[in-house]
Amino acid sequence: MAAEQHLLAYFTAMDNQGGIIVKDAPKLDLEMYISNYRGRTRFERLLLMGQCSVPLCVDALKAAIVEAKRGKDTQRYRDAWECICLAAPDEPEARWDEAWFAATEKGSKAETHRLEAELKGYKNNLVKESIRIGHRDLGEHFESIGNLNAAADTYIKMRPDASTQYHILDVSKHVISIMLQKRDWAGVLANANKALTAGMGGDDNHATEQTYQKMVCGLAHLGSDKYYDAARCFLETGDLAVCQRHNDIASPNDIATYGGLLALASMDRVELQSRVLDSSTFRNYLELEPHIRKAVSMFVNGRYSSCLEILESYRNDYLLDIYLQKHVTAVYSKIRSKCIVQYFLPFSCVTLDSMNAAFAKPGESLEAELISMIKSGALNARINTIDKILVAVSTNARIAMQTKALEAAKNYEKEAIERIRRMSITAANLEVKPPHKGAGGGAGSLPGVGEIWQEDARRSANSGDTAMT
Repeated sequence: MAAEQHLLAYFTAMDNQGGIIVKDAPKLDLEMYISNYRGRTRFERLLLMGQCSVPLCVDALKAAIVEAKRGKDTQRYRDAWECICLAAPDEPEARWDEAWFAATEKGSKAETHRLEAELKGYKNNLVKESIRIGHRDLGEHFESIGNLNAAADTYIKMRPDASTQYHILDVSKHVISIMLQKRDWAGVLANANKALTAGMGGDDNHATEQTYQKMVCGLAHLGSDKYYDAARCFLETGDLAVCQRHNDIASPNDIATYGGLLALASMDRVELQSRVLDSSTFRNYLELEPHIRKAVSMFVNGRYSSCLEILESYRNDYLLDIYLQKHVTAVYSKIRSKCIVQYFLPFSCVTLDSMNAAFAKPGESLEAELISMIKSGALNARINTIDKILVAVSTNARIAMQTKALEAAKNYEKEAIERIRRMSITAANLEVKPPHKGAGGGAGSLPGVGEIWQEDARRSANSGDTAMT
């Protein structure tokens, strides 16, 4: 009873702070799930589960304590310890390890002074490669102890000393790693484009770096609520083996989940068939998450209620994902709205009882949801409350034809005005012409110099002819 009371008080506090609480057990196995990752993302995922999942809370927090003590970030250890003290104060991991904390703090300060002294020596020797490596080592140290701002500043200082494509790519990847942890999506996109440009040395290298770029760009678009762009990036990630190398960011299972869900939320039936189900590269990812493939197939085949049932059974798993959690409600809402619209599309009218049987929970009505969809413009219909039917609003073909004709006339008028303006500018000799390139001796490198030399040559020739006459 005492343990349950502690958990109740802990999740009540989390709920008051605006956190998402998952009361039911997810389908994932904690150990197998976390084994798919490496690096700092392991702790982030474990801590999120410890703060959100009631069934996995204690196990996740205990694993987070162990993971934090493997590294040098003492703040992470403090965060996990504070959580487990509230959730399970009787566990051995809830005892504060002052010896480890003090030793880690002391070691981190000594390592910082050593790396800064080495970097200072490299700068005095003026060796660019050594300076670059010194900045990289210091930045990685700052990142390992959780000082992300100092790490970002140090990584950026590597750029003046980056002399090869590999060096530029290395700088961009390090900066992207910091931006992902800080959730700076604009910075991720900017540096991802630099990474792709720097990695265009060969076809194999380009394909490898393109996989990385699609992964981070997809996460950035997802964080920015651009679901269609994110879906396209995840669907174009490429080789699964290359994706597996970047499991410090996301696993191939995550790519399958993100790509499938966001495609369902933002793409039509034709795109789902061609980009998801028929894709030769993304098919390998779907084999890791067969329920995603099944849900997409159900939607394409018109079995919308089955599609929603599959997705609903995995909602708790997606609520425990560090990138997807905040978007689960919006993504599921978009998918559900698409299913309702596609279900109603072939009919002129449908009874509300059949709509409730297909989409509503037992004992509930879909009428309020249909009203909100009609008001938002997602569903072009009206509700007959007397006969309890949903009636499609037919568009007036004549009005639609007249609207298109007026639009075509406006576009023609606009294009005609632009053409007349262009002709008038040309006739008045007001057109700005590019300078002509001079011939010989590199004269064309300066605007007008070639013409001056040619004019002088013609004058000399004319004067010579006059003298002979």
